[in-house]
Amino acid sequence: MNRRDLQALANTRLREAQALFRTRQFSGGYYLAGYAVECALKACIAKKFRRYEFPDKKVVNDSWTHDLRKLLTVAGIDEARGKRASCDDLFQRNWEIVASWSEDSRYKTIDKASCKALLDAIMEEHHGLLPWIKQLW
Repeated sequence: MNRRDLQALANTRLREAQALFRTRQFSGGYYLAGYAVECALKACIAKKFRRYEFPDKKVVNDSWTHDLRKLLTVAGIDEARGKRASCDDLFQRNWEIVASWSEDSRYKTIDKASCKALLDAIMEEHHGLLPWIKQLW
């Protein structure tokens, strides 16, 4: 799997999450929306690797997680997120919503409001996480 694959997968997971939301499958929509962000962050990580370069073992090992906060750090974009959040309250609020996602949500029942809040936090055109990440991947 390479960076382009991860970018495509992020977009696919988001479309799937939206489709599930439209069909009132809120738990599945929530779950897949979080994976869209995970894939986007992993695309940022993949961008750090250079062709023919032996990758740093710690970066590789730390990349094998579903924790969005950790992935943001491994991708090297947490400082940029902090700067953006310090001057954009809506972006900060959206980050907090997205960062609360966990792969453990697959075991939870998610209501419509929570699913919509996550999708909005991810997709919002000017303050959403995914448009911002896409500038960096």
